Amino acid sequence: MAHIVVIGASTGGLPFAYDIKKTLGKNHEVTVISNNPNFNFIPSNPWVAVGWRSENDISFELEPKLKRKKINLIVGEATQIKPNENQVMVGDQTVDYDYLVLATGPKLAFNEVEGLGPDGHSVSICTTAHAELAHQKWEDFCENGGGPIVVGAVQGASCFGPAYEFATIMETDLRKRGIRDKCPITFVTPEPYIGHLGLGGVGDSKGLLEAECRHRHIKWHINSKVASVQADKVVIDECDDNGESVKSVEIPSAYTMLLPAFKGVDTVANLADVDSGFVNPRGFVFVNEYHQSPVKNNIFSLGVNIAIPPVEATPVMCGTPKTGYMIESMVTAVVHNIEDMINGKEPSNIPTWNAVCIADMGDTGAAFVAMPQIPPRNVTWAKKGKMMHLAKIAFEKFFIRNMKTGNTEPAYQKYIFKMLGIERLKKE
Repeated sequence: MAHIVVIGASTGGLPFAYDIKKTLGKNHEVTVISNNPNFNFIPSNPWVAVGWRSENDISFELEPKLKRKKINLIVGEATQIKPNENQVMVGDQTVDYDYLVLATGPKLAFNEVEGLGPDGHSVSICTTAHAELAHQKWEDFCENGGGPIVVGAVQGASCFGPAYEFATIMETDLRKRGIRDKCPITFVTPEPYIGHLGLGGVGDSKGLLEAECRHRHIKWHINSKVASVQADKVVIDECDDNGESVKSVEIPSAYTMLLPAFKGVDTVANLADVDSGFVNPRGFVFVNEYHQSPVKNNIFSLGVNIAIPPVEATPVMCGTPKTGYMIESMVTAVVHNIEDMINGKEPSNIPTWNAVCIADMGDTGAAFVAMPQIPPRNVTWAKKGKMMHLAKIAFEKFFIRNMKTGNTEPAYQKYIFKMLGIERLKKE
């Protein structure tokens, strides 16, 4: 009997746990280690931050759902990984494994910019707990009559979609409250152009998102580094094509949300102390095409914590996002690669890294399809419309239901995506 341990129970770790248990059956043991007793649907955090959702709407308790599937749950922080002993430490508890899957998500590097983050002068939508705090400050901001807003991402950030979502969702909510005219909005980003998204653009994402910002009277600063976030302003350096600062700009702000850069969580980053081949200098996990560690072949990684280089050189550093369907393809590949190894075979499954993204914009939305996500691509497509707003709402309900039931890819979903040519694994 093999024991498979996964660290993390979010949009990568939880589907993996369900799928590996279903694939391997009762003769093998699966254990989830999570520092949160609940599953939170992170893509809904922008809605939580303006009060359109509550934490209860997008969360559920993990233990009863996993218990029903005969999957073990350990709630606690994985404090140390001992790859040479095949062990994970959770406080004083030792967890032995045959296969380890790292699905930890990122460490939020707020400390890299002065004044950034919930402990400084900005709010965050990176976690549901942060989004709840952002909502409290949002209500205070609106009750006090509003004021200037700065939203966007700092240098080194890799997940730009939620920044665009939150900017447009805030703008929609302000119009509903009748105070939009009192709240100038400025979008700040390290991207070389609006709609770059860390991906060199997707279809006409540049034209689509620039037009949306113009329509909503959202000003923007590109090629920008955030120097500091202060109580009443954000100080940025506008940069030239060489990434050199050409002008310092102070932007007044009474409400600030800037996405931070990501790093690998400390427990994973500390694998560098065992062997430098485990992680890169930012603490992200090196993997081969099968999502297997090049150092220990019984360690796999998926989700935001894997090391992917930027898709292209940009004047100001922009990371590469790891999006939803891209992560789902990683999950499927790792499940079948571990199955291969248990059956005495070499790993053979390679994820497609296709991206299917739906972004809400408050009263409209946009969908992006990139196959694969990293260019050059076979398919690139972007579309905006009211239907995409409704699709994001439907997807939220659909995904949470799948996570509650443990059915991560219903047959009809697989069939529809296959008809569209969107698959999780590369064909031989």
